[in-house]
Amino acid sequence: MRRAAERVRIRLATDGPLTAKALVAIAGHDAVGAVGMWLDLVRIPPSGTWERRRADLYEAAAHWIGPAPDITADAAVDHLVRRYLTGFGPATVNEIANWAGLTVGDVTRSADRVAGREFRTDDGKRLVDLADQPLPDPDIRAPVRFLSTWEAVLLVHARRAGVLREEDRPRIFSTKMPQSLNTYLVDGEVAGTWRHEGGRIEVSPWRRESRTTAAEVRDEADRLTELFA
Repeated sequence: MRRAAERVRIRLATDGPLTAKALVAIAGHDAVGAVGMWLDLVRIPPSGTWERRRADLYEAAAHWIGPAPDITADAAVDHLVRRYLTGFGPATVNEIANWAGLTVGDVTRSADRVAGREFRTDDGKRLVDLADQPLPDPDIRAPVRFLSTWEAVLLVHARRAGVLREEDRPRIFSTKMPQSLNTYLVDGEVAGTWRHEGGRIEVSPWRRESRTTAAEVRDEADRLTELFA
């Protein structure tokens, strides 16, 4: 494997970037799938795009992003944990570990070093966060927002979130419709679906809405109509 990785490294240095097919020719069919364990590779553009659907264009990571930084493993983990908490905190250490591909033990030790405050979920789970991150007042009403298909926030069966009621899940997900439907949020919860039809955003609420809520939905729908236009 070291010899196969070295052949790939030399070819990338002289002829890179290379396609997956080219890597097979260099390393061999049996070895190419594991070369990345001996040589850090990255998939680069233009691949995995609308024009080039297959993400099969590879380059040596050292060439694409530069040499490895002179930091310790603990400092690298701490950086990842800080970045996650900056965007998604407060969070459990399990959520951070799942996102980062690290062990829960490594993330727990890092959180003990970098997290400046802790909270508890309703069921008692530990949440960690950075000390200087803002938290919205619990009485603030979240604004109406429209979501598209493939929206990751709807995958709340695998997240700690209350975005989509369990009884509403079959309305937008099924084996024939894994991509979901266009949905919209009212106060942070999925309240219905929408579609762009005849130059206008048409909404289909799942429950009776107050006049105020209906007006907020229509206002956001009109803004989205302008975006389509």
